[in-house]
Amino acid sequence: MLSGPTTLAPLRQLPSTVADASAEAPETAAKRARIHQTAEKFEAQLLSQMMQPMFQGLSADGPFGGGAGESTWRGFLIEEMGKQMARSGGIGLAGPVQREMLRLQGMSESE
Repeated sequence: MLSGPTTLAPLRQLPSTVADASAEAPETAAKRARIHQTAEKFEAQLLSQMMQPMFQGLSADGPFGGGAGESTWRGFLIEEMGKQMARSGGIGLAGPVQREMLRLQGMSESE
């Protein structure tokens, strides 16, 4: 049969553990947010690089072309398209990258 002090011993340790966990929560949440942003940026950069060849052969001349301005700003357009694609779910690369980054930091997905 369990005695009173044996069952109460873990309860005495609980408040300090909860206080420690609540003190780490903002740091952990901030770290997770940075990891998520980094994984999304990585996917956006990859998508931009993948789209670059699609626009190389396009001429900026003609009735519907933007001329020299289009040629100058095309790289920025491609970069923004990659960012928007990644924000919208992309090709599913950010998730595995984020999981691997969390694993390397010694964190689990569900913490």
